[in-house]
Amino acid sequence: MLTTDELQHYLAEIFPGFHFTIAEAGMTRTVLEMRTDARHLRPGGTVSGPTLMELADAAMYVAILAQVGKVALAVTTNLNMNFYRKPEPGILRAEARLLKLGQRLAVGDVLLFANDSAQSVAHASVTYSIPPRPGQA
Repeated sequence: MLTTDELQHYLAEIFPGFHFTIAEAGMTRTVLEMRTDARHLRPGGTVSGPTLMELADAAMYVAILAQVGKVALAVTTNLNMNFYRKPEPGILRAEARLLKLGQRLAVGDVLLFANDSAQSVAHASVTYSIPPRPGQA
């Protein structure tokens, strides 16, 4: 299992544009935070859907890497998003949990929150394909 610092450094290395802060990476959940600004807003002044989807996808990727190690080629195979409330600009938080982690497939869900609210603004179900690791058939 990789530590929060190891994950943050690895992601900065493989994704130079990685702009999320890993607040927590553990066995049961991973938490990412993102500061939003005018670039992330849609008409009406709320955070855009693509921004929320990016954060949800990144949170699941980090949750998987925290468990399986440095597997840069894990890829999203499905992302289903439900939007509940209009998130205001500020700090977005994504809480990801793995529901199934197999040899080749990972399934999880992500709840997204805005500005320390206890009510989520969106929910994502995410599936990732994990490439074979050395020694696997």
